[in-house]
Amino acid sequence: MSEKKVDELTFEEAMAELERVVGQLERGDVALDDSIKLYERGAALKKRCEQKLKDAEEKVHAITTDAEGNATGTKPVEGL
Repeated sequence: MSEKKVDELTFEEAMAELERVVGQLERGDVALDDSIKLYERGAALKKRCEQKLKDAEEKVHAITTDAEGNATGTKPVEGL
């Protein structure tokens, strides 16, 4: 089975795979070359998770509220 491209993963998929990668690296039972590949994949997965969280945070910040704290709509966030 081929690996899905990191930039195609949802936050949940990337986080689950990152946890698997970290687990494999922590066990230390992976050959050096494979460890390097896992580390590189893990770094890309971490970056993907951080970006997805940042995107979500920007969307949340774009929500406007009225004087009573009720959501009244959203402001468009450039690039989302």
